[in-house]
Amino acid sequence: MQKIAVVLSGNGVYDGSEIHEATLTLYSIARMGAVYEIFAPDIPQHHVINHLTGEEMAESRNVLVESARIARGKIRNLNEFSGREFDALIFPGGFGAAKNLSTFAFDGIDCKVNPDVENAIKEMISLGKPIGALCISPVILARILEDVELTIGQDAGTAEAIQKMGSTHTETSHGEIIVDRKYKVVTTPCYMLDATIDQIGEGADKVVGAILKLI
Repeated sequence: MQKIAVVLSGNGVYDGSEIHEATLTLYSIARMGAVYEIFAPDIPQHHVINHLTGEEMAESRNVLVESARIARGKIRNLNEFSGREFDALIFPGGFGAAKNLSTFAFDGIDCKVNPDVENAIKEMISLGKPIGALCISPVILARILEDVELTIGQDAGTAEAIQKMGSTHTETSHGEIIVDRKYKVVTTPCYMLDATIDQIGEGADKVVGAILKLI
């Protein structure tokens, strides 16, 4: 049975993982007959956002602990990840990908990527195993890989940043995917577009389906 690692970045779109994208990715994996294991880095969140008001809150939280909410407690520290245990790796979106897994939200094309995230990506690439990325998380791949074809949908600023980091951006709409066959990377825009939850499900389905074919 194919086994996919899913990396989360917290719990909630504005400061962590986008919950619909994360949950529907897990659902797609299970529905298509594969199994998953969930990981997150054991690091402080960049900040905490009140999801009702959009305002920053004066408190601190941990990315692994917050991600455990989505994982229902069944989660591992990303520093324990071994690519040889898995057939593929997937990153759901949410601002946590750009704030916690990387610093793209603050530093743009000069962003840094969390070392455990970078190691996981590089190991999977070295093993020739596929990687999926939803929403904003493809920017992490653009920072690490050279000349990879990606999509984040139609946001001009983010697309330009991907191009400046040396990769190719292809514009897409709801539920569409881009497959880079050189790296075995599959991306879809999800909530980088003004999407509905069923469109998120379609994107997650297509990413997971394409990844299973690449394994």
